[in-house]
Amino acid sequence: MKTRPLAAGLSIVLAFALHLHAQSPSLTPSLNIDVSHPTARVSPTLYGLMTEEINHSYDGGLYAELVIDRAIGHGFGALVHWPMVARGNAAVEVSEDDTTGPSAALPRSLKVSVTAATDAAPAGVENDGYWGIAVRPHTTYSGSFWAKSDSGDVPVTVSLENDSTGFVAAKTTVTGLSGEWHEFAYTLKTGDVAVSANNHLILTISRPATVWFDLVSLFPPAYRGRVHGNRVDIMELLAAMHPRFLRLPGGNYLEGDHIATRFDWKKTIGPWVDRPTHQSPWEYRSSDGMGLLEYLEWCEDLKIEPVLAVYAGYSLAGEHVDPGPALDPYVQDALDEIEYVAGSAETRWGAERAKDGHADPFPLHYVEIGNEDWFDRSGSYDGRFAQFYHAIKDRFPNLQLIATAPVNSVAPDVLDEHFYMPAEESFAQSGHYDNHPRTGPKIFVGEWATREGDPTPNLEAALADAAWMTGLERNSDLIVMSSYAPLFTNVNPGAMQWAPDLIGYDALSSYGSPSYWAQAMFASNLGTEIVPAKLAGTATRIYTSVTRDETQHKLYIKLVNATSDPQPLAIALEGAGKVAPQAELITLSGKTPNATNSIANPRSVIPVKHAIAVAGPRFTETFAPYSVNVLELSYQ
Repeated sequence: MKTRPLAAGLSIVLAFALHLHAQSPSLTPSLNIDVSHPTARVSPTLYGLMTEEINHSYDGGLYAELVIDRAIGHGFGALVHWPMVARGNAAVEVSEDDTTGPSAALPRSLKVSVTAATDAAPAGVENDGYWGIAVRPHTTYSGSFWAKSDSGDVPVTVSLENDSTGFVAAKTTVTGLSGEWHEFAYTLKTGDVAVSANNHLILTISRPATVWFDLVSLFPPAYRGRVHGNRVDIMELLAAMHPRFLRLPGGNYLEGDHIATRFDWKKTIGPWVDRPTHQSPWEYRSSDGMGLLEYLEWCEDLKIEPVLAVYAGYSLAGEHVDPGPALDPYVQDALDEIEYVAGSAETRWGAERAKDGHADPFPLHYVEIGNEDWFDRSGSYDGRFAQFYHAIKDRFPNLQLIATAPVNSVAPDVLDEHFYMPAEESFAQSGHYDNHPRTGPKIFVGEWATREGDPTPNLEAALADAAWMTGLERNSDLIVMSSYAPLFTNVNPGAMQWAPDLIGYDALSSYGSPSYWAQAMFASNLGTEIVPAKLAGTATRIYTSVTRDETQHKLYIKLVNATSDPQPLAIALEGAGKVAPQAELITLSGKTPNATNSIANPRSVIPVKHAIAVAGPRFTETFAPYSVNVLELSYQ
């Protein structure tokens, strides 16, 4: 008697369960993608690099020079990195000499006065490099210095020695000094030595004499074998980001604190001995070894284009040049700079570039006029921009000109907008451009970053950055370029002025932050057309963008799960036709939002690739907590 009601109850339960199963697609959060109806083209230059000399980005970072303060500075601190060396009973005095230097650009030198020295007890100076000098086995280092002596040909011994043990990793002797300034080259070759960063460079003599030194330099092998080029490991990290451009020479570094300390490009080209160096706005002096040509060669080595920023008459301390005749010399300077970059070798400044070693012009399509001129309270930027605009368009009509603040006098081709945000704002602003008018100029998001983590971004920042990038991709018909900032930091104490920064390094090694890997994932997996996609039923902090490559028949689904729970997603590909049964899923994730990378643990948070099965145009995939994902599918 009681079994029948029980059976009836089971039937009801089973029927309800079957109903739920049948309805499960509607209960599972969904992503519906209209593969066959793209809405716009993806900008081919969407992802690139922004750079400036901050946090020892060049000197002590990307630029591979190992000697700090290679050109002797002036006043307090000039000799901090040039202490004396006196072995045994040797005696020496070291001083800054303001009365003699190798050129008008470098009027000072390092005066080394040795009053007692022998072969067994030499004397001289040492340099500690940028928080150490990296030494590797079986490596050839190329060096040079300018020198003269009061005693004819005084042999100079150059060596790389360990700070702690005194072990000599490499040594050579330079001869030929005289009473006149000359440049001397040398080579140091290491043998079977241990890898270490705690080394210094030593220059000594073994008899009494006075020797003056300047422009003491030492380079390891550089990227692509370029003489006086960039660090191999850091350049490899940049190449893996698949950038399309380099915005140079940077933001505040372009302007300088004052007009006199702006990036004066004509003083950064030609031989080092003719480059006077200059004070950067970030509390240290730039060697200007990374001059205009070196920036362009950096682009060439990565096979990308420069986005050239020209000084436009405003500096950080508030100094500005009014539009009109006073601004004319700066406008002409910009025209000369453009000609140096992109003019033929038959032009005046193209010929200077050829004389500097690069006969062929560089490709150039975008020129930015100034930097962050919304800070100029004088209101002069409208007029300044118009004066540059008309002069450049008249001479180079095909160039696209970028304004750094809204202007009314003339319509810019592109407007540069900057965003530095905490994580919650980056998440909230992921749709910032979704309803932006398409009637004005195109947008260059020239500086942006989620400011979480120190010295480099943590996973929370990477999640927020990725959410922001989904918005850039969805709107890449409007946004022609974007670049994170700052790009680099030396992680040693005292080296950094701004955090967080995308890539960290010390003298020996480098690493990409979680945000670096998120950017590499996005830029490496980008289609040519924007595809409409609609999320439904998901929790907050889920973000997506979808692009397709119409020639390769590939679909790139970006999905950011910034929640602490796995996110199942029913994915429907409308109009895809036949879908390949296997897809690739790349996932960047961690156990907590504070997970990060460092010099000691450079690969704690890195992308992981794995194949997944795809059951036709409708399938379900679950995305990990705290994850950035790229799903690549092939279709017909």
